[in-house]
Amino acid sequence: MSNLQTYSYAGFGDWGRDTMHYSQAIRVGDSIYVSGQGGWDRATTDVKPDILDEVDQAFENVDHALKHAGGKGWSQVYRITTYHTDIKATSDRVVQNFKRWMPDHMPTWTMIGVKQLGLDTMHLEIEVQAYDEEGAAEARKAKAKEGSS
Repeated sequence: MSNLQTYSYAGFGDWGRDTMHYSQAIRVGDSIYVSGQGGWDRATTDVKPDILDEVDQAFENVDHALKHAGGKGWSQVYRITTYHTDIKATSDRVVQNFKRWMPDHMPTWTMIGVKQLGLDTMHLEIEVQAYDEEGAAEARKAKAKEGSS
C-alpha cells in the first residue's frame, strides 16, 4: 500500500515512524485515518503527568495530526474510538472535549477499557476517522503534479 499518502508530524510522529514503523495518519480516498493519539508532548514525547491534562493533550494531538494530513481538524471527524486504562477517571473529560472540539456535530464513538496502552504512562488513546473530500482533491492534485515533474 505504498501508494497511499502517509503523514508523521515532527517530534513524536517522527519517533513513531522511525522507531515503531507506523504513521500518525493516512489518507484513503476522501478519508483521513488517524493512529491512536495519546496525551504526549509532541516535541519531548513525555505524557502529561496530570490525567485530565493528558486527555486534553490527546485531543490537541488528534487535531494536529488531522491538520498535518491536510484536513481541517475535529470538524471533519465522524468516527472515534477511545481506549482507556481508567474509564471512570477519563470519560467525563473526553465528553467535555467532544463538546469543545465538535460543538456542531456528534460523531459515532466506541469507548474501550484496556489494561495497558503503548506507553506505560498513558491512560487514554484516541483514534479517529475524518471525511475530507476537499482536502483529498487537493492531495490528488499535488500528487499528480509531483508525478508530472
